[in-house]
Amino acid sequence: MIENPAEFTAFLCRAKLATYAGKGPTTPSSRPASHDLHYREHLPGGEYLYIDTYLGGFRFAGEEAVWKDGAPVWGMNYYGWMLVPAIPEGFGDFLKEALRQVPASAPYRGPKEWQNGRYAYACDWEGALEGFYGQEWIMLGGEPVYRLLFHGGIILP
Repeated sequence: MIENPAEFTAFLCRAKLATYAGKGPTTPSSRPASHDLHYREHLPGGEYLYIDTYLGGFRFAGEEAVWKDGAPVWGMNYYGWMLVPAIPEGFGDFLKEALRQVPASAPYRGPKEWQNGRYAYACDWEGALEGFYGQEWIMLGGEPVYRLLFHGGIILP
């Protein structure tokens, strides 16, 4: 149960910045060929653990989940794919840069819009922390090169 949404949201944003978006270290795979990233904090409201685990690269599927004091409280599933035959130069760095702009008001992926050079990021979602879904795109020179779908929300026993 998320008793303090502000504390939880702040933790979730810090976790995202410390893991994939922040080029954080991976942890041992939890499943064959998975990429796993963990982040843990002890806060006044309890101990939070965030795990992002995904499979693949050019096409990939994953899940971000948060546990509070050992119980699952929040999760998000995602599936992304490239729309071009090869990953463009600088794509990974740009995606991580966009994801580092995660808004506390909607801590799912990145901001509504972000641009740097020829790359442009867009994210659209519906819902709130309790239950949401959305998608993100990346354009390069005005052409779509990537898309991702996501959904998730609060987990209750």
